[in-house]
This record gives sequence, C-alpha cells and structure tokens, in this order.
Amino acid sequence: MRHWQLSTENFGIVLAVLDKAGESANSLSAEVMAEFGEILDHFDRQPPKGLIIRSGKEAGFIAGADIEEFSQLDTPEKGRALVARGWDLFNRLAAVSYPTLALVRGHCLGGGLELALACRYLLAVDEPSTKMGLPEVMLGIFPGWGGMLRLPKRIGPAAALDLMLTGKTLDAKRARKMGLADDCVPPRVMEMAARQLLLSGQPRRALPLLQRLLNGPLKSVVASGARKQVAKKARPEHYPAPYAIIDLWAQHDGNALAAPEIVDRIISSPTARNLLRVYHLQERLKGFGKGADFKARRVHVIGAGVMGGDIAAWCVLRGMTVTLQDQSMDRIAPAIKRAHALFAKRLREPLKIRDAFDRLIPDPNGDGVAQADVVIEAIFENVEAKHALFRSLEPKMKAGAVLATNTSSLRLEDLRPVLSRPERLVGIHFFNPVAMMPLVEVVEADGADPAMVQAACAFVRQIDKLPLPVKSAPGFLVNAVLAPYMLAAMRAVDEGIGPETVDAAMLAFGMPMGPIELVDTVGLDIAMAAGKELAGGAEAPRCLIERVEKNQLGKKSGQGFYDWSSGRAVKGAAGTIPAGLADRLVTPLIDRVDKLVADGVVAGSDLADAGVIFGTGFAPFTGGPMHLRSANE
Repeated sequence: MRHWQLSTENFGIVLAVLDKAGESANSLSAEVMAEFGEILDHFDRQPPKGLIIRSGKEAGFIAGADIEEFSQLDTPEKGRALVARGWDLFNRLAAVSYPTLALVRGHCLGGGLELALACRYLLAVDEPSTKMGLPEVMLGIFPGWGGMLRLPKRIGPAAALDLMLTGKTLDAKRARKMGLADDCVPPRVMEMAARQLLLSGQPRRALPLLQRLLNGPLKSVVASGARKQVAKKARPEHYPAPYAIIDLWAQHDGNALAAPEIVDRIISSPTARNLLRVYHLQERLKGFGKGADFKARRVHVIGAGVMGGDIAAWCVLRGMTVTLQDQSMDRIAPAIKRAHALFAKRLREPLKIRDAFDRLIPDPNGDGVAQADVVIEAIFENVEAKHALFRSLEPKMKAGAVLATNTSSLRLEDLRPVLSRPERLVGIHFFNPVAMMPLVEVVEADGADPAMVQAACAFVRQIDKLPLPVKSAPGFLVNAVLAPYMLAAMRAVDEGIGPETVDAAMLAFGMPMGPIELVDTVGLDIAMAAGKELAGGAEAPRCLIERVEKNQLGKKSGQGFYDWSSGRAVKGAAGTIPAGLADRLVTPLIDRVDKLVADGVVAGSDLADAGVIFGTGFAPFTGGPMHLRSANE
C-alpha cells in the first residue's frame, strides 16, 4: 500500500500508520480510503487482537477529507458517492468485532475525527497542537461520514451541534472532559497508554439520561433551539449548511444518504463553491513568508496603548518573550491588565497563565530593543514623533532584526528617511481587536529590502495570523476600502435614512457588522481624520460633523450614532429598507478595491478578495468583492 503501513506489535495488536504519500499532512483521499477498506477486508478474514490507528506525520493525525476531490464534485451523483464512501467505510469500522483505538496527536479534523469516532476508543495526546473538531460548516458543507450520528451520542446533542455549527475545535483536555476522548496522556507514555486502553475492555462513559432523551424523543427541542441560535448569525439563503446539519441530525439521525435532495442542494450551492474559494485564498495567505529562514523569539513593542499592548499580549500568547515600552509604568499597567484577561480566557490553566505573564516584561527604558528579533512601533500617528523614535532605535537593534511600524495612515516613505538603512523599515499593520482579527497587512515601501518583507511575513505566520503583502499607499488595502463604504453609509443617514436601517441593510447583505456601528466602533474622530485623507477631498457628512462637534465619538465616549453606555450599541427598530440600498453602499467599496488592484497596491483580485474578507469580514459566502462583481457581470 502507498499510504498505510501495518505492523504487528506484542499481544497480537496491529498498528496501522497513515502516512499519505507525497504530502506533509494526512487527508482522506479516495485512494487512502480504498486502502483502508482493504485493511478491513484483511481483518475480516484474520481479526487481530486489537487495532491502533495513528499518524506517521509530524503535522498531526488527519486534516480531513481531500479538499481537491471536493472541488471536483460537478454532478449530484459524484456528491452522493463521496458521502457514501466515508459513511459506509466508517460504519464498517464501527461494527468490527475486535477493539479499535484512534491515537490522536495534532490536528484531527473533519473526516479525521469521523474516523476516530468510529473507533471503540479515542486517546488524545496532551500537547498544544492537538485539536479536534468538525469544521465542515466553514466550507459550506456537513460532516457526512458519521460525525452527525456519532458525535451527539458521544458528548450530547447540544455540545455536538455547537461544535458542528460553529466549526470550533477542542484541545485534548477539553475533549476528555466532554467525553469525546476516553483519556488524554502526555506524549512520552502515549504508546503504552494506547495498548493498555485498547485491551482494557473498558466500557464507554454513558451519557446521562437527560442527554440520551435529548438525543432521542426530545430531539425536536434541541433542534428548535439550535435553529434559533443559528438564525441570529446566519441567514439560510446565505449559509444553508448549518440548517442542513440540524435537519439531518434531527430527522435522519445524521445519515445524509437518507436525504439525497439535501446532499445535492448543499454540495452544489454557490455558498459551498465560494467558501471553498475562501479556503484556498486563506491557504495562499498562509504561504507568504514560507521561504524565509527567519524565526522570532523576542519581540519589542513601543507604545502600550490598545493596539501596542494587545499586539504584545498576542505575541506572548503565541510563545514569544515580549518587552513592552512606554513612557512610564503607569502607561504600561492597563496593557498588562488586559493581557492577563486574555491569557486567563485563552489558556485557562494557572501554570500556563503564569508562564505567559512571565514572558510579558514591562520595559519603560527600552532595554529589550538590543535582544529583539522584531521591533514594532505602535505610538501615536505623528511623523516627527516616529522620526525621533526611529533615530533612537536603529543604533541599538541587532543587524538582522525586523524594524516594523504599525501605522495605519502614514506612508512608510515619509517615516524612514531618518534611518541609516531606510530599506529595512516594513509595515506590520494589525487590526483591532488584535486577538480576533486574522489579517495583518505587511506593507512594502518602494525600494524595501525583500528579505525584510519576507521576514515580516514569516513573523506574522509565526504568530498565527494571515500576512497580506501590500504596497505603501494611504490606507493600504483594508482601511482604504472601508473609507468610501462608511462614507456612503453616513451620506445615507444625511438623506434621512435611520442608522438602524442602514445597518440592517448591510447585515441582510451578509456583513458581520453594519457600517454605522463600525464607524462608532472605530471612533468618529478617527473616521473624520481618515476620511479627509481617504475620501479624496470630499466634504465630511453632516451627521459625522455634528456628532464630533458634540464630542460624541462613538463607543469610546459612550455615545455616537448609538448609545454605548451599556458597553454595546443600543439600537432602535430598523425601518423599511429602501430598494437597492445595500448595492448602493457596497458599490463604492468594490470600486475602491478595483482601483487598488489596478494601481498595484495589492497583487491581483484574488489577494484583494482575501484581504477584504479576512480584514473586514466582507460576506464570505460571496467569495469576496471582486468575485461578487465578476459573478454579477
């Protein structure tokens, strides 16, 4: 076999190792599945004492189905055949007479978790890379190989639907706590623990009675609640897959083959095609910086405001040691407090929280500059202040260190003349909130050192963000396309359309947040300043000027277009949405994207779509603004 290796261990245990030929990660292609079927055929004739399934890859257990095969499903028959392949094979695995165990180390996603669920036992290896989930919904499809059947029976229907409808993943300890994994063990004892569990005869932990009822006679109660939760976030016409998952579980016990019309509708939907496109765009962004031989261990951030402090905390969370500089400890203290809240939320375990906290070092004197592999400037937007800072930083820095600015509005060409090596300055532009926004723009000025740009991209990948290379131009890509969109929204308010109605129109279009609420979140003063530069000299909307004059600056002041005194926007009822309003508001955004592609600020329509989707949340089901325009032409 090309992809599987079998070996017989002590006590008649067989070890089946999946090491997909020619790939860095395992996926369940037709060939991999066919070979696994041959393994089961062999063991039907000569059953082993037990079977352990594990990965031969450093990258993890199994990443899921083969995405490329999914993109080739151009007929209903091919779609149903793909579902049947995994459903039938994993049902065979679940029914074998001998004990089976999936030894899960690293990512175990989609079809990989469905294979593991079909085993009698699931043993998780307790290390940070171990993640389990059924994220098919993120591709606009459903877990059709037994996940919708077995996961609710394993952890209860509400918890299972939450995982399937959101695409969330679980680490090893959470998987054990929820009952998904039978146990989690450190890597050093995983082989011994696997053999012991396999031959233990240990029964699976039974679901409590209430959970069994909710998975049986009371299914409709859970399904109804799940539909209401999904409806708050996704419209069925935009994202049909989550609704299909609920229906397939509630009405067909997770067997998609019992409802071929649902299979046909979901697999052939524009949403599935477009979300597959978004997946490929994401993979393309992940490729930037791969060729660079650069690895950061220490980061120095200057400016402990919201952006600088949160950048520092994120780098610590991703394993780095960070020195955070500002003019005094009093200025650094709020950032340390926010960082602790982030660590507590993400890490949960006291020892891990303390370790992270120990790697975030207040540094009012800037002593960390000399040891830093990456130095990030995140002070206020003033050219002279940045010049003074860069003059003091450059002589202290290591020769190969990256010098980056987080500026959102200033040209790098205006910032770097004070440097003896101006070509070393790059932009690494994060978005707020740093912990939530996946995109980081890597800004290249004319004549920049390509090695520094590559190193910056590698650093962004190292902290688990998506790097988008852009040229130095006002607003780069993301802010440049948001400016005309927010301007058009405020012009609509000037015409008498209520802010709630404007926001409702764009939420119905598929945006994650309405443009008026976005203005409030960004800050009306910042929108005013950015607008002057990015709106091509157009006069600011009256509704914006009036509020800024009253110091109603949005969320940060407690009042903007909406009342934020409770911490979130208090909105009145939206009025009737005028016909064509959403198209009218989104057209200036798409026009600006078109121009930025034509001007070479971003290298092509695909990367522009990737940047706008991951940087603004632009309706992913459309495939991106440029893709949407070409589809409508």
